[in-house]
Amino acid sequence: MAYLRKHSMITKETFSFIKNLAANNNRDWFAENRKSYDEARGEVLNLLTEIQGELNIADKIEEAKIYRINRDVRFSKDKSPYKMCFSGYYKRAGAARRGSYYFSIQPGGQTIVGGGFYGPNKDDLLRIRKEFEMDTSEIEKITSNQNFITHFGSLQGGGVKSAPRDFNKEHPNIKWIRMKQFYAFRSFTDKEVLDPSFCKEMMSTFMAIRPFFDYMSDVLTTNINGESLL
Repeated sequence: MAYLRKHSMITKETFSFIKNLAANNNRDWFAENRKSYDEARGEVLNLLTEIQGELNIADKIEEAKIYRINRDVRFSKDKSPYKMCFSGYYKRAGAARRGSYYFSIQPGGQTIVGGGFYGPNKDDLLRIRKEFEMDTSEIEKITSNQNFITHFGSLQGGGVKSAPRDFNKEHPNIKWIRMKQFYAFRSFTDKEVLDPSFCKEMMSTFMAIRPFFDYMSDVLTTNINGESLL
């Protein structure tokens, strides 16, 4: 399937704005350079909107949003008021579709595209672990697929050191059962982000994580017997 015919672009001016903001992370400088911020954000918004249209052909998106550039400094020792990136997400539509696509655009080779489940709630995490306790053939098949490996390398996420409560630490699937986060990201160089093909590569990356989202959706919308909860 061919994606993204119009090719919205991120330009070097957007990277320059972020770099300059990093060197002048204060409200006075930001106010003086508001026009540059608006232009940079506009490029990211064009990218967000275009890919949303393509995702709605391949998937169904309920919401697409760029995060605010303002940092929440209430509980941080770092009181810098602004983030050093433009980031956003696409929330999949409906209770049957779980997982959100995510991107963060930042110079210095720190741009990432992908998504996943950062903090599943208690019930969802238990359901996932119970699924892995029974069978990991599907998650292993998805994460060992060459397209997944090419884009992400491997599935990432933190986990407990031993075994979760009420699970056997000697279980053959314990490496999966231990996990409490599940996400995958692809990194991009600055040259790749500034290339006209970046839109296409973002879409390709989102489609590479789609089988994982669909699998997790199946797990999280059924009980342990595979009966629908919807």
